[in-house]
Amino acid sequence: MFKIVLATTNPHKVEEMNNVSIPLGVEFVLPDKNFNPIEDGTTFEENSYAKALAAAQCEKSGRKYFMADDSGLCVDFLNGAPGLKSARYAPSAQERIQKLLSALKNANENERNAKFVCSLVLIDQTGSILNKTIGVCKGKIAHNEHGHGGFGYDPVFIVKDKNKTMAELSQEEKGKISHRGRALMDMLMWIKCADLK
Repeated sequence: MFKIVLATTNPHKVEEMNNVSIPLGVEFVLPDKNFNPIEDGTTFEENSYAKALAAAQCEKSGRKYFMADDSGLCVDFLNGAPGLKSARYAPSAQERIQKLLSALKNANENERNAKFVCSLVLIDQTGSILNKTIGVCKGKIAHNEHGHGGFGYDPVFIVKDKNKTMAELSQEEKGKISHRGRALMDMLMWIKCADLK
């Protein structure tokens, strides 16, 4: 199994990605305990690179490859917010959802359009970028929460053409159509073709 350090402290994210990657021979693992990136980029890609580099710099067990994602929810009515600040929009996941729904209380149906964006960056231990991918999943924001799967804004994000929130999808469905799933599949295909050692 080819192992890559996933620059995150979120074990759910590792699990979600491994559901897709392990059948293809790639396993993601959490970084060393002192991983503490500074996300001060102006784009999702800049933040992804900063996280991957932070994971490489604190690596003690000899791993050679590091990948990070930076993802966010961009809502039309809010001019692209919460965007880069999606994870810091409010102190807890539940408060973030409530703040979002409150911000959209005067939005009509057409103004509730939104998209999840995911930028993935893969680097080696020197910090050189080996590959980067972007995944987008379009949809709209529901008026209330639905479903118990996933995390973050999943319970209020209705996936385009599905008529279900991201939280109502099975892991398999989500892996195929989510922003992270799309970016990840492109990355995994590149890794297989690149034949990294």
